[in-house]
Amino acid sequence: MPSNQNPLGARPARFRRQRLLIVGCGDVGQRVARDLRGNRGVRLLALTSTPARRASLRAQGITPLLGDLDDARSLRRLAGLGTRVLHLAPPPSASEEAPRWWLDPRTTALVQALRRRALPQGLVYASTSGVYGDCGGAWVDESRPAAAHTARAMRRANAERTLRWVGRQGLRASILRIPGIYAPDRAGGTPRARLLRGTPVLRPEDDVYTNHIHADDLARACIATLWRGRAQRIYNVADASDMRMGDYFDLAADLYGMPRPQRVSRSQAQGELPLTLLSFMGESRRLRTTRLAHELRVALRYPTVELGLRGTPVR
Repeated sequence: MPSNQNPLGARPARFRRQRLLIVGCGDVGQRVARDLRGNRGVRLLALTSTPARRASLRAQGITPLLGDLDDARSLRRLAGLGTRVLHLAPPPSASEEAPRWWLDPRTTALVQALRRRALPQGLVYASTSGVYGDCGGAWVDESRPAAAHTARAMRRANAERTLRWVGRQGLRASILRIPGIYAPDRAGGTPRARLLRGTPVLRPEDDVYTNHIHADDLARACIATLWRGRAQRIYNVADASDMRMGDYFDLAADLYGMPRPQRVSRSQAQGELPLTLLSFMGESRRLRTTRLAHELRVALRYPTVELGLRGTPVR
């Protein structure tokens, strides 16, 4: 990789003030900022719709920019500010009764704002592995066509299409397809709360394969993609755990010294569990991450969920 694209390496003076604009600077965005904070070659900017967050962002070395992805007029000042953009914001929730519920107007508004001036050198979008739909437990690489069938995945797929469209006009956009994000220090980032609620899981013959990524490893993947990602390229971001959902919760219960969850049939689950949870139990796939390792050169610190839940990095 050329040295003028490496945020951690020496570069000519004209490249030393990269400006990273983080859109959706929640937990993962703040981990990205933490990893880059000591780098004098990168200035950190973050879009926020909450004025009360400005002091907290500044304390983390991030310059806050007030704006709201649901108000396109508030985004006009973003044009030309970020030399690179990390788009972590989710689509808005919408009932399937609402008109055009399958669209992500936030990504459209962001792209329109960025196009008002010269496009950034690169944009990374955090999508979901849910755009693949149910793959029957098969191994899935990035060449597999998207087949989203849940509302949230369809909106993510729409955002991907929007970015590919602007990519044809010169934006180097890379897409990360991300499964379940976890970390012991992340709000809601472990299975503990679900185990405490006693939520059942599917019996082995009905169970689905599930995929995970530690939030710290995801942050590192975001940074690598910002500087190394190829134009209009998709990257699966997941660890090496090859396990079914019920086995994941059994593992967590054993680590926490808690009872393992009850196993139920799929028909029982359909009568007892909320629709959102059932939708996750209706999709089974295993993500291949060859591009993550070889193109982005990301070596995971938590290659399995057991290491991640224990907080034991390999490096």
